[in-house]
Amino acid sequence: MTAFPMRLGVISALHQEQAGLIEAMQDKTTLMRGMREYTSGRLWDIDAICVLSRVGKVAAAATAATLIERFGVTHIVFTGVAGATDSLVRVGDIVVADALVQHDMNAAPLFPRFEVPLLGQSKFASDLGLTDRLVDVAQAFVRHDLKTMIDDADRAQFQLAQPRVHRGLMASGDEFIHSHHRRNALQTEFPDLLAVEMEGAAVAQVCFEFGVPFAVVRTISDGANEGAPQDFMQFIERVAARYAYGVVRRLCMGRLQP
Repeated sequence: MTAFPMRLGVISALHQEQAGLIEAMQDKTTLMRGMREYTSGRLWDIDAICVLSRVGKVAAAATAATLIERFGVTHIVFTGVAGATDSLVRVGDIVVADALVQHDMNAAPLFPRFEVPLLGQSKFASDLGLTDRLVDVAQAFVRHDLKTMIDDADRAQFQLAQPRVHRGLMASGDEFIHSHHRRNALQTEFPDLLAVEMEGAAVAQVCFEFGVPFAVVRTISDGANEGAPQDFMQFIERVAARYAYGVVRRLCMGRLQP
């Protein structure tokens, strides 16, 4: 039995989060759609499309739907940064989502809080096989690649002594979480929450509705508190972008199967 061809969609919110991937792409072509550049080609022998969604749930959802409907991707991976909400998750760690929720979804009293109206669920599970692979390659990146891809000065500045890989719940919303009060409120609502960001759960909902396997992998850039804006863009450029490149490279070089 012949396997169907795979086409991987790689989404990031900011240019810096995807730096290096488009440069590494072979036989690439670019097409504008909805004010976004979709660059298709081959990433380490995997048929792939890279695109910047921009920030927020609407932007991410529109980008994911376009990847599926216009470009025919069979799998989607979202890479980028997130803020930690669990005390065991530190700056420089990697979190791979096994489920995502929209923390700002509230259609109560018509529907339960956090539940997406008419879909009957609040949490969207990522694809098990793709998530397993991302956890494996993220752990391999931390063990084997991190010291060669992040220089000593940057590891010292951002205290990247022994980064770890975590797997669990992420929450998304159209809000940059940067206060202890807001972070603590989310922890109360979701005791098992590991990290917060602004796009993943929207991509999860789109992929659920279209039946497309997806996964979300995030580098922790801050503690979702008052210190979150400090050195944020420097961290993305000097650390998170290299994490994303290294993890996606290992994912593709492992010869993803449909």
